[in-house]
Amino acid sequence: VVLHGADGILTRHHGHHHGVEEEDGMDAFQSPYRVMEDMDLVDRLCVQEGSIGIPNVNWHGAFQDGKQELIVHFRQCWMDIFDDEDNSALDKLLLVCEFPFTVFRKLSISIPCDGSYCRALVAISLAFSPIWAAVYLMENFDINLWGLEILIMLSIMLFFGLMVLRFAPTGDGTMSTIVAVPIALYGFMVAATWIDAIADKLVALLEFLGLLLRINKAILGLTILAWGNSMADLSANLTMARKGLANMAITACFAGPVFNILVGLGAGFGVLRGVNKTEVNYVHLTPSITTGFVFCFLNCGILLISGLLINKGVIPVGYGYVAISMYVLYIAASLLSSFLI
Repeated sequence: VVLHGADGILTRHHGHHHGVEEEDGMDAFQSPYRVMEDMDLVDRLCVQEGSIGIPNVNWHGAFQDGKQELIVHFRQCWMDIFDDEDNSALDKLLLVCEFPFTVFRKLSISIPCDGSYCRALVAISLAFSPIWAAVYLMENFDINLWGLEILIMLSIMLFFGLMVLRFAPTGDGTMSTIVAVPIALYGFMVAATWIDAIADKLVALLEFLGLLLRINKAILGLTILAWGNSMADLSANLTMARKGLANMAITACFAGPVFNILVGLGAGFGVLRGVNKTEVNYVHLTPSITTGFVFCFLNCGILLISGLLINKGVIPVGYGYVAISMYVLYIAASLLSSFLI
């Protein structure tokens, strides 16, 4: 059976080949299999050109293959904990304890990107993400969506999830950019809610430990909370620097704090305004915050002078030792100002 080509049953224009002229601009032959062509357009819309993975041919195959892909994905995640030689015994124990939360997180955050792509997981995360959204909003903002709202949200996202399961590429295939980008942005927003929820619980835990051990909140904020909040960025920046991506590492060192300060303060004050129902909220700078501003200005000044004026665009090696020394001085000055002023 020939599907495409001059004699294919899916070919729209058969008039010239068989000697039949077109009339009134319409095809003399209308294939009854036009719907198959339309479904092929959907496949091409969801699959990146050159992808090694292709969509399933029917719904039964999509569900069966999706089930196997999901089992293989989580089995691989479990085996990675023990097969990674860089993981110590303590790391493996902690990762095993974290694994149930990792599963819950994966089931609500859509990641359609290369290296983390699993078609079934993308579909399930889209379908179940409204449940996490309802829990998050109820827990943090007292917004109750457990009614008609959650049914509508689940119905909409279930439809999108089924479309991904049916028409997205299987295996190690690549989703088309026009489909992957909106899903990735949606997954980013859901991931931000996870980060906010975990950060809120972390702060509450640190406050409990501070009260239990009678540790000043200023010390907790300057040490444990600050280090824990920055450890992931520190690890990523060091990895990029070791691979020779020094410019990217330096940019990330400044781009991260700028994002946290501008977006964090802006969003924080916006939420505060909505909670307090006030137009003006008065704030004051604590001694530790003032000290931090002073050392930030000193660090930026030293970096500009040593990198631009003296070394003509090259940051010297000695700047690293100066920066670490300034951080130690900042911690000492902040602690002294918190207790003496």
